[in-house]
Amino acid sequence: MNKSPFDDDKLHEECGVFGVFGHDDASALVALGLHALQHRGQEASGIVSFDGEDFYAHRAQGLVGKGFSDPNVIARLKGYAAIGHNRYSTTGETLARNIQPLYADLSFGGFAVAHNGNLTNTHQLRQELVTQGAIFQSTTDTEVIIHLMALSKKTAIIDRLVDALHQIKGAYSLVACTGDRVIGVRDPYGIRPLVLGRLGDSHILASETCALDIIGATYVRDVEAGELIIIDKDGVHSKRPFGDKSSRFCIFEYIYFARPDSFMEGHSVYEVRKEIGAELAREAPCVDADLVVPVPDSGVPAAIGFAEAGKIPFELGIIRNHYVGRTFIEPTDQIRHLGVKMKHNANKAFIEGKKVVLVDDSIVRGTTSQKIVEMVRQAGAKEVHMRIASPPTAHSCFYGIDTPSTENLLAHRMSVDEIQDFIGVDSMAYVSIDGLYRAVGAAKRDNGAPQYCDACFTGEYPVELVDHTDKSARTKISSLNERRQKG
Repeated sequence: MNKSPFDDDKLHEECGVFGVFGHDDASALVALGLHALQHRGQEASGIVSFDGEDFYAHRAQGLVGKGFSDPNVIARLKGYAAIGHNRYSTTGETLARNIQPLYADLSFGGFAVAHNGNLTNTHQLRQELVTQGAIFQSTTDTEVIIHLMALSKKTAIIDRLVDALHQIKGAYSLVACTGDRVIGVRDPYGIRPLVLGRLGDSHILASETCALDIIGATYVRDVEAGELIIIDKDGVHSKRPFGDKSSRFCIFEYIYFARPDSFMEGHSVYEVRKEIGAELAREAPCVDADLVVPVPDSGVPAAIGFAEAGKIPFELGIIRNHYVGRTFIEPTDQIRHLGVKMKHNANKAFIEGKKVVLVDDSIVRGTTSQKIVEMVRQAGAKEVHMRIASPPTAHSCFYGIDTPSTENLLAHRMSVDEIQDFIGVDSMAYVSIDGLYRAVGAAKRDNGAPQYCDACFTGEYPVELVDHTDKSARTKISSLNERRQKG
């Protein structure tokens, strides 16, 4: 299955996780939760359940609705505890052996784990583990955790897990099932999200609150940075295996990745996006514009905020076709050029003869923005201005977001003025890093200590990039990616 050539100019979240403990329909609830988290990964999904004696698993490529639409599948996933995973693969094909949750029979019993994020010392650890005799069954970084637990000298399951976590670096939110308990844990900096919910006497773990809403669960709180949650028959228990560290939650969750109806770290994602748009209007107004047009769908909340703050009419000047997705068409240059019209079309009646402000959440390679501007001009716009509801994305993410290599990021190799010329707009502006921080209710970043992970804008990475800085590891990564693409 090829990735759509018409949607290659956005960053992509890698995964979403969901877990349930203490419910007779645990697997059905997990399947519903994964539906709500579909935006976090569309390559594959999986569920592992436990009924007090045995583990059961089902994994499938494609969307949740495809893999779990058969009621017999859910019926076979028996038990009061279950965890699930949506996957977005960053390179090559989605291989069945890489679909999570991963499961292993260890010396203490069965262990299943699902992971949102990315480990930055995977290849270093993998080489060490293989030397010690470990036999890997997948190419995912998540499997490293299982092997570290298997080789741990600790006795208790939680101690083995903590022992493994102290050896890994990177960003992660994990949900795991060991039979008599479901476990959730966030990395010491809390870069990737995880929340705790409740449904009657049952407890829920999820990447976002929108997944709690779909099953009627109540949001309890965010799992805190560096916190390990253990859910068993006696309730919820909390451990702090990493001590106290300052949270560095991924600020891009607010800009694009999370669903707008979710709450993260105490903030409504939708309200934050509107406020980013308002900050953008205050920083880079376009007073002579006739209307504000969002680049659908991710640009809509920021465009509303921009229009309200700038007192400019808001119109859906671009209509999106939601049924493009994958394509059987070979992505030739000619088809790529036409592809934007398969996904977006100008609403000519509202654009013709107008001075238009286009609002989008971000620019990655710039190719889609370029085509959209051309399309709006062809629809008769008198002027086209672009406003971006994030600072320039100039650095790659290594913490669980699929980003192009740094040299392929438009903002890494071009100034704002050069981007303006490249895209073909009359004016161009991004929200500042301080404006972004104000929008999420934080003190301005300026030169002070960052409260979020904003490395994709600033290049300041909170967790050491071991594999990236190690030349031999980078060679192994390149070789592994080539094998994945052939796979």
